[in-house]
Order: sequence, then C-alpha cells, then structure tokens
Amino acid sequence: MSKVVVSTKNAPGAIGPYSQAIIANNQVFVSGCLGLDKDTMAFVHETDVSAQTKRALENMKNILEAAGSSMEKVVKTTILLKSMDDFGAVNTVYATFFPVDPPARSTFAVACLPKNALVEIECIAIHQ
Repeated sequence: MSKVVVSTKNAPGAIGPYSQAIIANNQVFVSGCLGLDKDTMAFVHETDVSAQTKRALENMKNILEAAGSSMEKVVKTTILLKSMDDFGAVNTVYATFFPVDPPARSTFAVACLPKNALVEIECIAIHQ
C-alpha cells in the first residue's frame, strides 16, 4: 500500500509535523482543521465558534478537493470542542455542509486545542 501526501495553498498549512491530508487505501484522511484564515494563519474570529466552525469546514472542503474527493464523500468526522456548550452552534453550521446523509461522527470536549481554538474537525473520506 502506498500513501500520497496532500498539500494545498487553499487551506492553512500544517502548524506542526503533519500533513494536511494523506491518501491511502482509496481513502482520504484529513488532519484536524481549525477556523484559521489560510493567508494570515489567524482565526477568522477569536470568540465566535460558528465562524470558526464554518472556516474549519471550508478549509476541510478545500483539502478534500485538492485530494480529489469532496464533502459528499466524507464517511466519518471527529469534532473536538473547547466547550460542549458550543455543541448546538456547531451543529447548526455543520448541517449546512452535510445537508443530506451526513457522515458518522464523534464529538468530544477537550481541555485545550491548538492555538486555543474553539473547535477542530477532522475527517475520513472516500478518495474516488
């Protein structure tokens, strides 16, 4: 089995020793996406979880497209939240990206996220 590293300038670059995504075994594994602007590497909004969620999912969409996949081919997501109080707001934005047959999903509240983000989202998608 081979693996292909996915890298696109249409999403923020990795902020550590990892790839934006990896294609392997006809699947795309997208690393956790934050609500960062790709040009400034700053959050689109420091305190608005909805704005961070929307940008994180837009970044994910761009990475998936660079990998030859799409949001429609996502089979599993994991959402990490700074606070479970944001669950409803995240769901509202998330539903706009997965309006039909949403993927399987896990959601967890964690003590801290990279760059003190409010939300981080990763996914697995079908490659072709």
